[in-house]
Amino acid sequence: MTTQVAVAARVAGTSRAALPAGHIPAVVYGPKQEPISISLEEKTFDKIRKVAGESTILELTGLAEPIEVLIKGIDFSPTRIELIHVDFYAIERGKDMTTNIAIELIGESPAEKNNIGMVTKVMHDITVTCRPSVLPSQIDVDISVLDAADSKITVADLPALEGVTYDADEEEAVAVISVARDEVVDEDPEEVDMDAIPVDGAKPEAEEEAAA
Repeated sequence: MTTQVAVAARVAGTSRAALPAGHIPAVVYGPKQEPISISLEEKTFDKIRKVAGESTILELTGLAEPIEVLIKGIDFSPTRIELIHVDFYAIERGKDMTTNIAIELIGESPAEKNNIGMVTKVMHDITVTCRPSVLPSQIDVDISVLDAADSKITVADLPALEGVTYDADEEEAVAVISVARDEVVDEDPEEVDMDAIPVDGAKPEAEEEAAA
C-alpha cells in the first residue's frame, strides 16, 4: 500500500531566476493533466523525497486544486549537492498505472553463509502495473532460498501481490549465486627440444640435410 504525503507547491514560470529564494522549478504532467510549471521549497522537498521515495503517492497542495503525483524524475547539479528540477507524473485514481519499483533483498543466503558463493543482485527494479491504491513501495525478495551454487531467484519467484502484475519475463533472473572459479594452471607445459634451437645463427641439423 502507498502512503500519501502532502507537498506544498505553487504555480511558477519557467525561469528559475524568477523563483523565490530556496525554491526549485518542477513540472506536473500526465495522461489527463496538462503540463503545469510549479516551484517547490528545495530543502523541504528533499527531506520528503528521501523518505517517500519514488513509489509513494504525493499530493501537491497550494495549486488550484490538489494533484496526486509520483516522482518521475529528479535532476541534480553536476556535484549532486542540490536539486535543480523535478518531474511529477499525475496519476488517475481508479486507473491502472505502470511504473518501476525497487527490488530489495532480505534475509540471509545459506550459500553465502557457507562460503559456497556470493549473492549477486541481477535485477535492481522491475516494472509493475497496478492501481495507485495498491502500488507497493518496494518488492521484498527473500534470499534464504539461495542455498546452493546453482540457486537463483527469477521473476516467477517474486511474491504474489494482490492487484499487481510484474511486466517482465518469468524466467528472467532477479538474484543468483556467483561462484568464484579458480584459474586453471598448466602443470605440464610442453617440453622444448633445446637441440632444435639454432645457436649463433646456425641452422638446425634437419634444415642442413634438406638443403643438401
